[in-house]
Formats: sequence, structure tokens, C-alpha cells
Amino acid sequence: MTRLTLSTYPNMLGFEQLERLLERASKNGNEGYPPFNIEQTSETSFRITLALAGFAEEDLSITVEDKQLVVKGRQKEVDGRRIFLHRGIAARQFQRSFVLAEGVDVGQAVMENGLLHIDLTQSIPETVVQKIKIRRA
Repeated sequence: MTRLTLSTYPNMLGFEQLERLLERASKNGNEGYPPFNIEQTSETSFRITLALAGFAEEDLSITVEDKQLVVKGRQKEVDGRRIFLHRGIAARQFQRSFVLAEGVDVGQAVMENGLLHIDLTQSIPETVVQKIKIRRA
């Protein structure tokens, strides 16, 4: 079976970076932990909310690199004197990544009641019409 790429379409020029972003997003091995929501809070803003029971602010790292938002978590070792009869609250480390579109900026991050909220804003570019002058050879 032939794999379709954006370069397959001759009238789609300069979309190689978009193709790389889509490929990176599809390879994202997030495997469902931690669970998250993405909500639209206005026409130009969004909020990502991750459920992080048991994590403190100092256990988390949020970075943006190459248009990718990465949230990492690693809890400190549990006191060795504690004996769990059942341990149903996940305490494993994680890395959750989100690929950001051009013009999306990361705002503030707030931890509240075991939920990490990360606000995003999107600037909508103005439509520009450019007239190209034709000159004689």
C-alpha cells in the first residue's frame, strides 16, 4: 500500500514541517496516563487539564520546545516506613506531550485540587492579500 504524504499533492507547497508535526504527534507514546481534558475557554484560548492525584508542584516540569508542550512528572520516593495494603493511586513517572500549532502560546499553569491546568492562547493571523506585479522579460 502506498503511503500518502503532503508532497503527493503538487499544489501543496511548503508543508513539510506540518507533515513532520503530524508524524511526531502520531508517534506520541502517551498510553493514556495521566488522563487529561482539553477545553475551549474562548474563541482564541484553550485549557489542558491533567489529573495528577498525589503530585505536588515540585514533582512536575512543564517545557515548550520546538512547538511541543511537554509535561513531565516524577514523585519523590515514598517513605519506606509506609506499608500499603492496596496501592491504587498511580505514583509512576510520566511524560505527556502536545504538539502546538503555529501561533499557539502557553500561558500560566495552575495546580488545583490534584488537577494541573495549563492555559493556551492562539493568535489569529490577519488575512493579507498581496498583489504580485507582472513584469516583462
